[in-house]
Amino acid sequence: MTSFSLPADYRRIQRVSSFHELVTTPFADGVNALCWPRALPGDFGEVVRLLGVNEGIVTLDEARLRALPVGAAGRAAIAVLLEDQQRLRDHGLSPNLDCILAYPRDDEPTVVPIDVHSFHADSATVETDTYLCTYHGAASEGLRNEEARRHVDDPRLLAELRKHLGGDTEAEFVAVLHELGYDLHYSAAPQAQPFSFGVGNLWRIAVEYPGSPVPPCIHRAPLPDAGSSPRLLLIS
Repeated sequence: MTSFSLPADYRRIQRVSSFHELVTTPFADGVNALCWPRALPGDFGEVVRLLGVNEGIVTLDEARLRALPVGAAGRAAIAVLLEDQQRLRDHGLSPNLDCILAYPRDDEPTVVPIDVHSFHADSATVETDTYLCTYHGAASEGLRNEEARRHVDDPRLLAELRKHLGGDTEAEFVAVLHELGYDLHYSAAPQAQPFSFGVGNLWRIAVEYPGSPVPPCIHRAPLPDAGSSPRLLLIS
């Protein structure tokens, strides 16, 4: 399984050694991502091949997984998938397991794209976190907060957005930016070094909400490669 590698001075991420530690460790002192590194048993590639997903995003349920004619290694992988979902449900969450060949894209982005392949932060109106794990395929990527700039904080981009989005008043323009999500999307600095979330690792990342003690974790879905295998992703 692919792990992740970070500079020695990277302080935004804290490694944990168990699911209990993952869900109980508070975000504090600038740490906005917790990672439980894991080397998982089983053949997740076999599961993905037998699912036969050939377009878009398919959400998987237990019945579909158990019906797959997998071998012993595939059964071990399915057991992990079901166990992780049950862990999160027992914690009061509602996880989705998706097999993803391709995400919707911005066909004609206004100035800059703001789809899931753009660096962004998750947001909520109440305290919450995002959990995710890539079991197969390309992993999510993260970006240091120090190496990112919100689109709406970039004067050049803001001027271009004003031309395209308009708004009779400043308040209306700001409302449109928020509605479309430009205030949650980021540009990477020229010398930024994104990091991989790795395969098999279970993450809990900070979300932007009122009163959050830390900045949100900036991340994105991996950019698709021609002919690449579908992703198998757990997210909650």
